[in-house]
Amino acid sequence: MATSANFGNMFSMAGASLFLPFLPLLPKQILLTNLLTDFPEMAIAADNVDKELVESPRRWNMKFIRNFMMTFGLLSSIFDYLTFGVLLLILHASPEEFRSGWFVESVISASLVVLVVRTRGPFFKSRPGKSLFMVTLLIVGVALILPFIPLGGRLFGFTPLPISFLVLMGVIVATYIASAEAAKRVFYKKVRF
Repeated sequence: MATSANFGNMFSMAGASLFLPFLPLLPKQILLTNLLTDFPEMAIAADNVDKELVESPRRWNMKFIRNFMMTFGLLSSIFDYLTFGVLLLILHASPEEFRSGWFVESVISASLVVLVVRTRGPFFKSRPGKSLFMVTLLIVGVALILPFIPLGGRLFGFTPLPISFLVLMGVIVATYIASAEAAKRVFYKKVRF
């Protein structure tokens, strides 16, 4: 999960840097994004595991990991670029609004997608462990609140976002989660582990 997220984010950051007249995220915002999105991934260690995945031992398969990283990293980048387009072309975001909007979308989508890719089956049928679920909700809350509190502005350079930004970021996140679920079904039909 972390490899696909990091691959996708760096691919998006590099591409955005080519056409934006400002940094898509400040270095401290990138570090904060990585820190926050690591918490749900760490909580996966205490997660519930689908019964079919523990019926027999499995070996690590580097080809599987590479294919997983490429598939879900590129899917993440597609939605990052969609976010960029919405922020720039529809919402006409200032650099601070752009960074705050991408931060919110990126952290929330990266946290929620863990709930999708943690299982081969439909994510809504596989109950996550309590700690994973609680940490994910906490990180989503932090991502939503940070642009609105003085600490978020002073320390990280975020700015409060209008409701239109939050609504459109919510639509993008929901579409991304649905797309990740669909991509997961196709991926596991084609790739065996």
